[in-house]
Amino acid sequence: MTDMLRLPLADEAATIRLGQDLALALKSGDTVALSGDLGAGKSTLARALIRAVADDPFLEVPSPTFTLVQSYDLRTTVSHFDLYRLGDASEVLELGLDELSANGICLIEWPERAEGYLPRQSIVLALEQDGDGRMAIVSGSEPILSRIRRSLSIRQFLDDHGYHGVARRHLNGDASVRGYERIHQPAGLDLILMDAPRTIPGPILEDGKYYQQIAHIAEDVGAFVAIDLYLRKRGFAAPEIHAQDIDAGMLLLEDLGAEGVLDTGGAPVAERYIETARLLARLHGEPPENRLPLPGGQVHVIPPFDRAAIKIETRLLIDWFLPHHRGTPATPAERETYAAVWDRLIDLSERGEKHLLLRDVHSPNILWRKDRTGIDRVALIDFQDAMIGPTAYDVASLVQDARVTIPPDLGRAIIDAYITERRRLGPFDEAAFIEHFHLMAAQRNCKLVGIWVRLMQRDGKPGYMKHMPRTFAYLREALDHSSLAPLETWLREAGLL
Repeated sequence: MTDMLRLPLADEAATIRLGQDLALALKSGDTVALSGDLGAGKSTLARALIRAVADDPFLEVPSPTFTLVQSYDLRTTVSHFDLYRLGDASEVLELGLDELSANGICLIEWPERAEGYLPRQSIVLALEQDGDGRMAIVSGSEPILSRIRRSLSIRQFLDDHGYHGVARRHLNGDASVRGYERIHQPAGLDLILMDAPRTIPGPILEDGKYYQQIAHIAEDVGAFVAIDLYLRKRGFAAPEIHAQDIDAGMLLLEDLGAEGVLDTGGAPVAERYIETARLLARLHGEPPENRLPLPGGQVHVIPPFDRAAIKIETRLLIDWFLPHHRGTPATPAERETYAAVWDRLIDLSERGEKHLLLRDVHSPNILWRKDRTGIDRVALIDFQDAMIGPTAYDVASLVQDARVTIPPDLGRAIIDAYITERRRLGPFDEAAFIEHFHLMAAQRNCKLVGIWVRLMQRDGKPGYMKHMPRTFAYLREALDHSSLAPLETWLREAGLL
């Protein structure tokens, strides 16, 4: 299905902004056919788009009039074609269009010269005279146009909140649908744009609910706002929110910097992990709350990390990892006994301490501010999926960082720092904490080994599989407690250990 957008461009600056906004919407595999008369602004738009992908406003982008194609090795390869001098339409194949369009973004000026040879899913962007300005008419399939609409709505969000004309640059995404941009202000500090559209419901799995509902995954940015305000009110470092549209799923956040808890070689910095453990101890020592206010008088109720949520996450191992690893799906008997094992383990966890869990306290979500002191040096992000549950979960996510190997001696030091701080704050049951640490570490790693396979097979993100050996090694470590013996036995009988 083909749909269309009509975008008025008052002047050259508007054309440049459109190029920048398209750079945030396009992805590898997209081809844009730029049509229009001489002087319509095709090269201006292409140049702005390439510079935005490069994050370099001064990048030299010559017109490929004589070379016909110029490629740029950026975060995504961008190839700029000018086919005005093309002799025959079929010659575009000799220029490598098929390969370049499959493995990057292609911008094609004078696409009519290669009629019949362009990728079938090309976006057509026509620039036409419109009074003293131009009209950009964009047509293509709905999935592509929806990405463009989203990028344009972010631009409107920024304009509506007083950030007109700011430069937007891709920052990163994560394993979810969230994306992030860095916002450069002409004068002032950079900001971070969180782009988190409301969750699209998945298939119904049980009790009339889909996965996100059962696992209590945040379905809009309201959860992030509520947890952020809670943390900041209690003196913990989290980003200030400069602008928000909860319904649209857009937040403009303080930039807390780019320095994390790893050194330049990607190894964990002991001091930073230990200080994060102390921060968690302070957080878990606060009186727990599960109803948090939101702007406008609404309330966010923090969900419990309950039996249903714990079990549906552990099922990721049996639904995704086991068939991938073993080559055969789990039998009905294996499913039944696996569920029974986790029912017994969850019974154990119910006797433990419950508090706010930020859920993913690991290297991508911890920032280090070396100009501060104490735990104020640690800043937290990406906590929208927080729940109320066993406090040991957050410590397990820190000690068994999913994206970096934590040496055993550092792992023990992190746990010791947490326990020491908890004791300083009041009575603390160390033995119960250690048991629940192993239990929650096992639960988390059973989830993660399934997630890595799901990201590869369902979402086309094979890069996460590099974490599999580490995650499985962490799972083996988690099993080193007598309470986890039933799970270890099940994994061995299933051929996974």
